Amino acid sequence: DSKQAEQVELNKLHTLGAKKSVYSRDKKQQAYEFEGNIFVKNSQTGVIKQITQDSTKQSKPQFLNDGSLAFREGNTFYKVDLATGQQIELVKLHLSNAPKGIQEPSTYIAKEQHKLIDYIALTHKNNKDKQARKEQINEKNSSIANAQFYLGEGNKIADVQLSPNGKALVVVVTEKRLWRDDTDIMPNYIKADAGVKAEKARRRVADEKPITSEVIYIDLENQSKKTLSFDTLPGYDEDVLAAVKKENYKREGKTYKSEEAPRAINLIMDWGWSQSAIVWNDEGSQVALMLEAWDNKDRWLATVDTTSNELVSQHRLHDDAWVNYTYNDFGWLNNSDTLYYLSEETGYSHIYKKPLDADATQLTKGQFVVSNLTLADDDSAIYYKANVEHPGLYEIFRVNPNNGESQQVTDLNGMTDYQLSPDQTKLLLTHSKIMSPPELYVADAKANTQATQLTNMVSDEFLAKQLIAPKIVAVPSSHTEQPIYAKVYYPADYVEGESGKNRKAVIFNHGAGYLQNSHMGWSAYFREFMFHSLLASEGYVVMDMDYRASKGYGRDWRTAIYRQMGTPETQDLVDGVSWMEQNANVDTGSIGTYGGSYGGFMTFMALFTEPDLFQAGAALRPVTDWAHYNGPYTANILNHPDVDPIAYERSSPIYFAEGLKNRLLINAPMVDDNVFFQDSVRLVQRLIELEKENFETAIFPVEPHGFVQPSSWLDEYRRIYKLFKESL
Repeated sequence: DSKQAEQVELNKLHTLGAKKSVYSRDKKQQAYEFEGNIFVKNSQTGVIKQITQDSTKQSKPQFLNDGSLAFREGNTFYKVDLATGQQIELVKLHLSNAPKGIQEPSTYIAKEQHKLIDYIALTHKNNKDKQARKEQINEKNSSIANAQFYLGEGNKIADVQLSPNGKALVVVVTEKRLWRDDTDIMPNYIKADAGVKAEKARRRVADEKPITSEVIYIDLENQSKKTLSFDTLPGYDEDVLAAVKKENYKREGKTYKSEEAPRAINLIMDWGWSQSAIVWNDEGSQVALMLEAWDNKDRWLATVDTTSNELVSQHRLHDDAWVNYTYNDFGWLNNSDTLYYLSEETGYSHIYKKPLDADATQLTKGQFVVSNLTLADDDSAIYYKANVEHPGLYEIFRVNPNNGESQQVTDLNGMTDYQLSPDQTKLLLTHSKIMSPPELYVADAKANTQATQLTNMVSDEFLAKQLIAPKIVAVPSSHTEQPIYAKVYYPADYVEGESGKNRKAVIFNHGAGYLQNSHMGWSAYFREFMFHSLLASEGYVVMDMDYRASKGYGRDWRTAIYRQMGTPETQDLVDGVSWMEQNANVDTGSIGTYGGSYGGFMTFMALFTEPDLFQAGAALRPVTDWAHYNGPYTANILNHPDVDPIAYERSSPIYFAEGLKNRLLINAPMVDDNVFFQDSVRLVQRLIELEKENFETAIFPVEPHGFVQPSSWLDEYRRIYKLFKESL
């Protein structure tokens, strides 16, 4: 309807539910967590029952098959009978070694003490009797909660999932290591007490050591636990880096001898999903885990054989470069012991299904990327997001897992995300276009019908701004068959076909590396969008390229930078400059470039390795040496520095600084716990020692990686604007 949106009062926030709400099988009840407490809402009447109200945080509400509600508090799982309110402790997990109990004397003098001193012998006997009685009570009296398991001292729980029938747990534990290193600090110079605070800094990839997990299956019915070995996974002991090691050894005048050895293996960490890497089927009779090798070359989808207590590999995805850290959705069909999952094995992320006793079947096919899976309750459809028509245009589709037939559900022409309603009849859509920020829509879940817009959140002030809309072009590549898609902002006074080669230009390099920005939706780089519109209004041609390594274009586009970050991307910038010269009347002697984070790294690589390509560049919060960046991101692309130093030296700007010729601006935030300020400091010292003159550095004392203060944003963009005005 046409009702206006109303702001929810603070005292009503607990009534809204939550993004991670769960529903009972009949969808009549919704459970969720709010501020550490558990609530249950009747979906039909709206009546809310608060299950917990205390200062101890509860989480992970879960409806069990018997109608009760389970939740987690710390490392203890409880279930509540919603009719009676009775609360039962299902299991308690301890991150410590099991207590040793009453120990028998073991040394000579201890044994003699027990023989000679009656008091000692009697006390020992009484303690043993007391322990035996307690064990008998626990075993025979059902009113006592006694399911306790000890997971080892010095460990942490990576994930734990309770089966829907409440009869079993799968727990994955790993050695407790801190993300932030105790041995390094990041000085914070602007503090309220006028002192300098030493902030703890995250560990560098150069300091990473292999880490492996332990998968434990706990049977709550017979009170047993079993560690599941990885040796049933194909390739668990392969030397997948043999060729890389051989190349690095050869450079040092050594010979590498390949040997098989167990690899470090853990639950996969997907950066784009909220599901667990441990998934039970609805009945609680089967469980699947998605695992990855620490060396990033393999992903396994495995189930658990509870009879033999073994992991059974259902699918192995191997990549000589690295297995993607997104597009890893998986689960069980509701009405059969059949898995569905995403895989990039064909070069693009697609949906597959696999019965436990049969081969896999590919459900979607084509040169497009599938993501964001949601299974319908009756198994009639798997909903997904995909860029079928154009790499930058994302719509919602549904595929029937029984016959593989796909159907387009939305046709909004832009960037569209979705959530399926609990009753499976509607889609709640978040949709945007290049010039229109995201708004909410609702559409029928089964037919390609007109979506209804629910919100209109853009202010009149913003709509009144004279912004220039970019066009998406396909820049021919000199190195691949695929074009390089790019946004181009033409000057306000640009006339198609004009000549004279008198236009100046700027190329923007997006961050993250693996990110897509030349799509047809609203950009996360909204400040840059407005800055580019400003530049275009003053006569600049502005290009924003989805260079190789960008998201949305398939596996090969992503892995082109393996062991050579900065090289393919700079080649693509060269093609971008050539395209602008031929198609946008640009003077190749008047082009600048800039970008932040990965875009700052690319600015360095372009200015250092192609010194005549750009007349000026601004590198913001830039990476200068990949050995100083974090492990999870960097080791995917460059392996680890102790294994593959060649890749790091080939990919880090600090090794190419002697190539700087034209003007360079370095904008460096000082409390950046993502890309350290030290990155810029080390490069500046290198430039000084190389006696370079055309560089300057601006520091931002209070800013993290993503600036917070408007004054800092303004200062940064004034400097970039000034650089281009003076240099181009």
